[in-house]
Amino acid sequence: MPRIMALDVGTKTIGVAATDPLAMFSQPICTIARKGVAKDTLALLELFKKWEPTLVVVGMPYELDGTEERSARLARQIGEAVAEATGLPVEYMDERFTSVMAERSLIRADMSRAKRKKVIDQAAAMEILDSWLAQRPRP
Repeated sequence: MPRIMALDVGTKTIGVAATDPLAMFSQPICTIARKGVAKDTLALLELFKKWEPTLVVVGMPYELDGTEERSARLARQIGEAVAEATGLPVEYMDERFTSVMAERSLIRADMSRAKRKKVIDQAAAMEILDSWLAQRPRP
């Protein structure tokens, strides 16, 4: 069955989430500290060996007017590096406001500020993945 992974690429970290083996639900995986595109890609490749995704969804932090600035270019660099290194298809998903939505979800779950800080990027990756799952065509 297909497994999909999502990446919330930031300037300091990459949040990672994945679907279950039936690609119905998302789950948090980990947060990777950014160390440059090459090292980040190697870290992701290690995760991909374990999780065996068939598709990677990269969140694109577009500006409010839809343009791509520095953060979006960083996300695209990671997506392109992953595609080149793995041969996996990579799709890009608008991620505007996913961190805000993730933060609100974690607050509703009564998670402490310190704990939220550790998992916010994973939660944002889950939001990206859930949005992608909700808009994909169903068989």
